[in-house]
Amino acid sequence: MRVSLPTAVRRRRALATAGTVAALALALTACGSSDDTKSNGSSMPGMNHGSGSASAPAAGGGAFNDADVKFAQEMIPHHQQAIEMAKLADGRAADAEIKKLATAIEQAQDPEINTMKGWLKSWGKPLPEAPMGDMPGMDHGSDGAGMPGMMSDKDMGDLKAAKGKDFDKKFAQLMIAHHQGAVTMAEDEQKKGDNAEAKKLAEAVVTAQTAEIEQMNKILGRL
Repeated sequence: MRVSLPTAVRRRRALATAGTVAALALALTACGSSDDTKSNGSSMPGMNHGSGSASAPAAGGGAFNDADVKFAQEMIPHHQQAIEMAKLADGRAADAEIKKLATAIEQAQDPEINTMKGWLKSWGKPLPEAPMGDMPGMDHGSDGAGMPGMMSDKDMGDLKAAKGKDFDKKFAQLMIAHHQGAVTMAEDEQKKGDNAEAKKLAEAVVTAQTAEIEQMNKILGRL
């Protein structure tokens, strides 16, 4: 014999059943969304599988133009030559301030080279590959068609051959010209570039290298 339950009890049981079904449906939906995200994440634009980043490298990210590319492609070998010059101070320089400055140039410009290489890779642009001596605008006193301030082979040879106070003077004189070229290139990037990170680095180059130019002029004044 089936006992008829009161209407109120039947309603409470129906509501409880509906709530359980709804909760189960929500749980299944959440799991499905999570699985979809995991399975589709690697195919989303900008995702680098195994890179640890969900998008292109932050450095150099965003809009860029031809001036930004030119700045990076030319400033890399420009910095590389400055580092080469700075390394010559070891065993040749006599002045303590010149030695300290040479170390500072290496420590500052090497990370900047890596940063700019990262930009070019993220932009899909080639890294500069030509040997420094074969690149346009390499000669000291360039008319600006290539890279201003770059040392010629003769300049580098003279610096390598110098020692002591003679080295200190040549280093300061050549590095001043080299820095002036870098400042010119950086100011051009500030005017014509579009990428925020590139323009920020250009500003840092202008600030740091202008200060070093002033420092080297003072050193020359006392040598």
